[in-house]
Amino acid sequence: MKYIVDIDGTICTVTNGDYSNAEPYLSRIEHFNMLYDAENEIHYWTARGANTGKNWEELTLKQLNDWGVKYTSAKTGKPAYDIWVDDKAFNVGTYFK
Repeated sequence: MKYIVDIDGTICTVTNGDYSNAEPYLSRIEHFNMLYDAENEIHYWTARGANTGKNWEELTLKQLNDWGVKYTSAKTGKPAYDIWVDDKAFNVGTYFK
């Protein structure tokens, strides 16, 4: 299976743009690492910098590596949005119940 996973609020704390202070949710990272080890594709996609235009790619990749995150790909540039409508989407609160 192919998973598209957000970063802030999903595998780490929300920091309102102060990304260097994000703290990992280790149990959630472990969950997605397990899926990766079971040969699923895990693609992280974040909206970091979508509103400001600042490039957060270097910090984001460093954090993922420091936190032991396994992934197929990791990208910045996800569009900022208020509502995402998709027939396959899960809200993080629902997914991790």
